[in-house]
Amino acid sequence: MSLLESASATALDEHTTGHDEPQHRELGAADTRTAVAASLIGTTVEWYDFFLYATAAGLVFNTLFFPDTSAFVGTMLSFATFAVGFLMRPIGGLVFGHIGDRIGRKRTLALTMAIMGGSTALMGILPTSASIGVAAPILLLALRILQGFALGGEWAGAVLLAVEHSPRKKVGRFGSYPQIGLALGLALGTGVFALLRSALSEEAFLNYGWRIAFGASVFLVLIGVIVRLKVDETPAFREIDRLNQISKVPVVELFRNARNRRNTVLGLLSRWGEGAAFNTWGVFAISFATGHLGFRQVPVLLAVTTAAVVMAVLIPVSGRLTDRFGPRRVYIAGIAAYGVLVYPVFALFEIGNIAVFTIALIAVFGVAHALFYGAQGTLYAGLYPPEVRYTGLSFVYQFSGIYASGITPMIVTALIAAGGKTPWLACGYLVATAVISVIATLFISEDDRLTA
Repeated sequence: MSLLESASATALDEHTTGHDEPQHRELGAADTRTAVAASLIGTTVEWYDFFLYATAAGLVFNTLFFPDTSAFVGTMLSFATFAVGFLMRPIGGLVFGHIGDRIGRKRTLALTMAIMGGSTALMGILPTSASIGVAAPILLLALRILQGFALGGEWAGAVLLAVEHSPRKKVGRFGSYPQIGLALGLALGTGVFALLRSALSEEAFLNYGWRIAFGASVFLVLIGVIVRLKVDETPAFREIDRLNQISKVPVVELFRNARNRRNTVLGLLSRWGEGAAFNTWGVFAISFATGHLGFRQVPVLLAVTTAAVVMAVLIPVSGRLTDRFGPRRVYIAGIAAYGVLVYPVFALFEIGNIAVFTIALIAVFGVAHALFYGAQGTLYAGLYPPEVRYTGLSFVYQFSGIYASGITPMIVTALIAAGGKTPWLACGYLVATAVISVIATLFISEDDRLTA
């Protein structure tokens, strides 16, 4: 495969054969601003698309695409199509990880965004089961597969775009910026749904209102692609290109090295708590609050939106803490806080007051989640050398997404049903994910050369 980007530059963080110390190129203000903008805008748009589906799964798709089932079965089927997106993400991660390690970060990210935006926009014009019968959920599933495939190559590339462009000793801060995109994407998705739901009648919202949110993706994607194509390739990739150290088959090289194998296993386990946490508070909580607790949709969507905005504000704080204390310590502190808060938060949910629900959600989702999520990108970027870094990050983040993220709403829903409609069994599962993540993170080998 021919290289599209080839230039001589000193690497931001060098982890290549024959170099004992890292070398950093201090980038100009314009370079860093463009890199941060490309990373943040891109992740915001991609997560908006991905989690727009998550919001619709509990409020719209269960009714319009799975109408001939009970409320429980319809919700489970809707969440099942949600989970399929996570099953496709590892495949996308391997494909785009290979491309990103072979030809560069920037073009790979522009491609993933175009695929994601196209599939989301098509969802907005998809006929429902009332119009085309069983073909409707099949087409919905196909588009969800495309979404998952595209997102599989997004997160790792966005993190690398920021981390590998970061100034010296500010890697943690820059590594937190793409993480803000997740919070903003969720806030946009739930916020748009709340606006449309409050402005339209229920009939109008189900008929065409929800489609507006999906159609808006087209304009957001155009902006994101343009910004990403303007950014320079990362110094780290340019350096391994200059030294002819581009990996021929990154996934093979990833598992050939003992340190890489060890960190991959630990990374997969360390992410369990983060994935379970996000999909409990950002996805499952919506259907739990509107169904089990009987809250109206708009206040619940506004509660999630508020928590997501708080998270977006606090993630850069986590980045600064990461630069000061190291990504492993910050990540462990946040995951531990999440585990401690699980039972109290669900106890507050059970009070049945929307104000209490909102405060509890802000505490566990807006604050605790921001603490460990802001450190995650930098932590995982330190797992691998640059020649396999895109593939390695994609593998850890996307394969763990199957069990840590995609099936979490179904697991929690099933455990609550098994517990007599009480959440305490589900809480036990969530606490267990936090314990596993803390233990695994303790044994991760951090790469000092990434943050030197």
